[in-house]
Order: sequence, then structure tokens, then C-alpha cells
Amino acid sequence: MWLDAFLAYLHFVSIFVLFGYLIVEMVTIKGELDAAGIRRLARADIIYFGAAIAAFVTGLLRLFYGARGSGFYLTSWPIYVKVAIFLVIGLISVMPTLTILRWRRAVDQDAAWKVPAQEQRKVRRIVMAELHLAALVPIFAVIMSRGLGR
Repeated sequence: MWLDAFLAYLHFVSIFVLFGYLIVEMVTIKGELDAAGIRRLARADIIYFGAAIAAFVTGLLRLFYGARGSGFYLTSWPIYVKVAIFLVIGLISVMPTLTILRWRRAVDQDAAWKVPAQEQRKVRRIVMAELHLAALVPIFAVIMSRGLGR
């Protein structure tokens, strides 16, 4: 029981950090991006990535070592929807991450470099899509955890 509670806690904390830093990215991208803003955005993206890995790993740990066991979850369709959404978010987050890294390299070479407005809007739209997709995951988590998708 204690292991299950501890794993649940770690899973929830990683999810809260994931959402928090995704929102930090969205708010930062919305504003004017000077050299400090680009560095802050790059740092937030790294933390977001780490939180996503932590959420995935702690989810797997809960699946295999949690109180309900893998049989409870793997026979329920919502877990597959959750994982699919999570993977889609991961795939679409590659482009913003690579773009942010490119911006950081550019500003490291020339502190006066400015982010092209069109690129900034595109990255912001993708981050917003990630946030909206991530907001769907808890719906399926609730369905799954209550055994409603069996």
C-alpha cells in the first residue's frame, strides 16, 4: 500500500510539473523574446521534457507495481487512449524543442538576434495544442481509474 501511495504521489507531482512548465512555455512564447526570454524558454523546455519522462516512468511503475496491478489497467481502453495522447504530444513537441534550441544557439552567437515573428507564432500554436491535448489525459485517467472503461 505504501509503495502504491508513493508512486501515485510521484506520478501526480510529475504531472503537475509537466503542466506548470508547459504553461510557462506558453506564457513566455506569448511575450517578446529577448536573449533572457529565450534562455528562460529553453530552460523551461528542458524541465518540461524531464517532467514528461518522469510522468511516463512513474506511470509505468504504477502499472507494474501499483496496488491494482497491470491486469486492471491493460484490460481497459482508456489507458491506450491516454498513452496515445501522451505519445502524440511527445511527437508534436519535437518541433518546438528543436526550434527553441536553434533560437538559443542563435542568441548565444549574437545577443541582438531576434526571433522571427512568424516562427514565434507557429511555436506558440503548437505549444497551445500540446496544452489542450494534455488537458484531455485526466479525463481518460478518471475513467480508467474507476474501472469504467472495462
